Amino acid sequence: MEAGLSVWVEDCRKKSIALDTNTIRTKAQQLYNRLEDTDADGVDRDEGADDPGDPQPSTSSASSASAPATFTASKGWFEKFQRRYGLKSVSLHGEAASADTGAAENFVQGTFKDLIAEGGYLPEQVFNMAETGLFWKRMPSRTFLMQDEAKAPGFKAMKDRVTLIMCGNAAGFLLKPGLIYRSRNPRALKNRNKNSLPVYWMHNPKAWITKPLTRDWFHQCFIPQVEVYLARKGLDFKVLLLMDNAGGHDHLEHEHDGVQVEFLPPNTTSLIQPMDQGVIRAFKALYMRNSLASIVEAMDADANFTLKAYWRQYTIASCLTNIQSALMDMKSQTMNACWKKLWPEVVHAHRGFDPEEIQDAAVQNSVKLAQALGGEGFVDMTPEEVNGLLDEHGLPLTDRDLEELTRSASEEEEEEGAEEAEEQEDVGLTLERLAEMNKAAANLQRMAELWDPHMTPYFQFKASLDNTIAPYRAMLAKEKKKRQQLPITMFVTKTKRSATTSPAASIVDMVIEEDPDLS
Repeated sequence: MEAGLSVWVEDCRKKSIALDTNTIRTKAQQLYNRLEDTDADGVDRDEGADDPGDPQPSTSSASSASAPATFTASKGWFEKFQRRYGLKSVSLHGEAASADTGAAENFVQGTFKDLIAEGGYLPEQVFNMAETGLFWKRMPSRTFLMQDEAKAPGFKAMKDRVTLIMCGNAAGFLLKPGLIYRSRNPRALKNRNKNSLPVYWMHNPKAWITKPLTRDWFHQCFIPQVEVYLARKGLDFKVLLLMDNAGGHDHLEHEHDGVQVEFLPPNTTSLIQPMDQGVIRAFKALYMRNSLASIVEAMDADANFTLKAYWRQYTIASCLTNIQSALMDMKSQTMNACWKKLWPEVVHAHRGFDPEEIQDAAVQNSVKLAQALGGEGFVDMTPEEVNGLLDEHGLPLTDRDLEELTRSASEEEEEEGAEEAEEQEDVGLTLERLAEMNKAAANLQRMAELWDPHMTPYFQFKASLDNTIAPYRAMLAKEKKKRQQLPITMFVTKTKRSATTSPAASIVDMVIEEDPDLS
């Protein structure tokens, strides 16, 4: 419960949601009761019911009436909870914390200008980093996919959540994002080279940003990319990195020579942080559009297509494909435009590349693609529903979300171990698999030749497919050559001489077994 509560407190802080002692203690009681109900019989009694809203401050008598005797979220417990999790100043009084316009203006006109002047930074050398949650397998709730999935036994709402670390500079350069997933090596990425992914892969059981992961991203993702980028530009390695003061962000001031880290003032990210000025939202809108486009493409290619079957097979590997497409659609002009509020002097006027314009276009395309899919919740999808789905990322985490986020690390390790045991025979691109792939390509060419009465498209298709399959043909030839060069002794087996064996048969001490791949 405390692990989930600490995540909830940090999430509320990130979203500038006011908390006081009573609110936190009430939330602790609600979360404890939910987890106790689930653990008692293994069944979530609230399954199918709406999640309760954010708790409001309540009297001790009201909370104790329904509280189990084992836990009462007392004041003494709360003080110990603060110490155990190192929470500082968690009590915010009065109205909900709002954006601090005064602090934002002071930073833009004072602190930031001084940093640029003193450091002599160019737009290419000033970066901003921010993380965001991405619900990578979620559709608007009115669609039949989400309705059916929510009713399914064992449905886990947060299993489809990852954290993305987005970072770019004032010149419009977007770095390869960091991605935090709940599993180190998911089944969908078995035998994949993580270095070739469109993201920098990281993991923890909660798919949540932590200080160790922030440091990992900084040294293994941020620094190498920036070094290469600035070297290509012919610029010195002199970097200013702007970050918000979220709890998971580690202090990196002295981590690397040439890098100055500056934290934005509290409650100003919505006002001046470049990544929050429409870039992240535009990226999510593009991801949503690409997800729907991939479904439509699959539907057009398969006469027996069913949306439910496709959605079951939509894995984190599918997610990465659509992330890559969304990143390619993010133009440098859009990235540059997001610095307008913090550093307007370096922003160029680019008509049609404003983050809001990119988002609106992606939302409209998503609606058209949904209508092409048809079915409940898709055929009559509206832009408001798509925007509502994008807004869900800014809502507080529910009890169901917290329950999923706080699953133990050992549970995740057990799942990974089971997956590895099931797929231990999966050894990647074997000679047999390469042969099968090349055979499939040859069959495709043969079908086009037989069925297409027009020769010009066939020749174009054949040439394109030959070019595409060429790397795998080379790999097949290499593997065949390896197999042919194996010593004959690898295919020879010694046998014991039987006492009843005839003299003629006893002359043969070795039995050569034919290998079908050498025939």
